[in-house]
Order: sequence, then structure tokens, then C-alpha cells
Amino acid sequence: MPTTYNIIAVAFANATGTPGAVDFSVDPGLSSCLGGYTDAQFTADIATVHGRGQKVIISVGGQNGAISVSDSASATNFANSIHTLMTKFGFDGVDIDLENGVNPTAMSSALHQVASMSPGSIITMAPQTIDMQSTGNAYFQLALNTSSILTIVNMQYYNSGTMLGFDGKVYAQGTEDFETALATIQLENGLRPDQVGLGLPASGNAAGGGFVAPSVVNSAMNCLARGTNCSSFVPPKTYPGIRGAMTWSINWDASTGYNFANTIRSGLNSLP
Repeated sequence: MPTTYNIIAVAFANATGTPGAVDFSVDPGLSSCLGGYTDAQFTADIATVHGRGQKVIISVGGQNGAISVSDSASATNFANSIHTLMTKFGFDGVDIDLENGVNPTAMSSALHQVASMSPGSIITMAPQTIDMQSTGNAYFQLALNTSSILTIVNMQYYNSGTMLGFDGKVYAQGTEDFETALATIQLENGLRPDQVGLGLPASGNAAGGGFVAPSVVNSAMNCLARGTNCSSFVPPKTYPGIRGAMTWSINWDASTGYNFANTIRSGLNSLP
């Protein structure tokens, strides 16, 4: 894992028989492919990347995830189980990647409990574009409800199709305008610039649609931060504090010689 990545999200924690609770262990198929790989070795690897200054978080959900946090009891179960995983493996926080419904009140309670049990926890989210179209959406409400402890929202600007931008116009995925026009919705509706990240696939094979060259991601961040390198959409103001990008997944980036990480890191380092 190159050090150009400063946060590593491990996918995924799975639901248990207890409402809201999740668990994690090394995938046996992965272990078999590696000729043996244990939870203890995984924990040691987390300690190794910690020594390089990188953080590791556990991601919850995904396309096939079936985690439901819908009331106070399941919220507490979720928080306790995440805290247990953080303690066991050395995770630095949690990524919310629920694609099958979010209860903003219950999940907000759960995340605040995680932050209370482990102060300084990294809290990230990876909503789909449809989830962040307005503050009336449950995922957007969750982000606002947790803004005091939220690290970053890495919305998935892929596998989306067209979406409305901040100016009410329709934009197509796979363009700089798609990224800047949709990011501005979050920037103008309650999230700090450092809490807004651009989530893109690392290669054309990594997603069904939405791939852009990493240089286009840098142009989008420059447009948002400086008002330069914009395409047709120009934000109403600049957001010099914007600081993030995410990719799915490290394996696809490795297949291109880490072109995404190397290009984006250079772009992030040049921001104001």
C-alpha cells in the first residue's frame, strides 16, 4: 500500500445476528490465495502502516451489505461492535457505505457513540450521488447530524448516470462538471470544504461508468479550491479548504501503476 494513500478503508464488516451489530475477520478465500493469512497477520499489517503514518478504517455496507441501524438499541449495538473491532484490529475509525437505506437519527447516535468511546475516530461516508442531491435525503441528513465528528464524505461519482448539479442543470457522469456541480451542493449546504471528497474509480475497469482521467479530478479540485481549470460549471465561490479524493479500489489503481494515487497526491499537495 503506497504512502500516497493516507486513509485505507477495509471492506467490509458484515452484519451479525444481533440487530445493528457488525463483525469482521479475514476472508478465507483471500487467506487461501495467499497461502495462509490470519487475523493476527492482518493486525500486524495495520500496525505496520500505522508506522508509516497511514490510518486504517473499517468500511460497513457496500452493495451487498445488509446492516440496519434503525433504533436506539441497534445504534448502541453498532457502536459497541465497531469499538470492539477498533480495539481488536487497531482500526482508526469507520466508513459508512450503506447502499440499502440509512436512518439518519439512529446512525447519527451510533456514530456519536463511537466518537465518544474513541475520541479522534475517523468517520467517513461513501454515499451514492442520489443520496446527496439535497439536504432532505437521509444520507445528507446523517452527514449534517454528524458534522461535528465527521472527517469526510467521499461521494461516489460513478455508477450513477445523470444527476442535477447545484445550478439545477443536468450533468453526466464521467465529466469534470459532474464532479464540481455535485460537490457544490454539499459545499453550499452545510459541509465544510475539508469534509467534501471526490470519489472516483481508479480505472475504466473499476466501475460501470464515471471514470475520468485522474488529471480531470485534479482540475475539478482546482476549480473548487481556486476557481481555475473549471469546465462549463463555475462554483458560486471558491473553497480553498477542499482536501480529499477517494478511489475504489486500490487493486484497480495497482493495475495502472498507481496512476490515480500518484496524480491525485500531486494535485492535493498543490492546493492552497
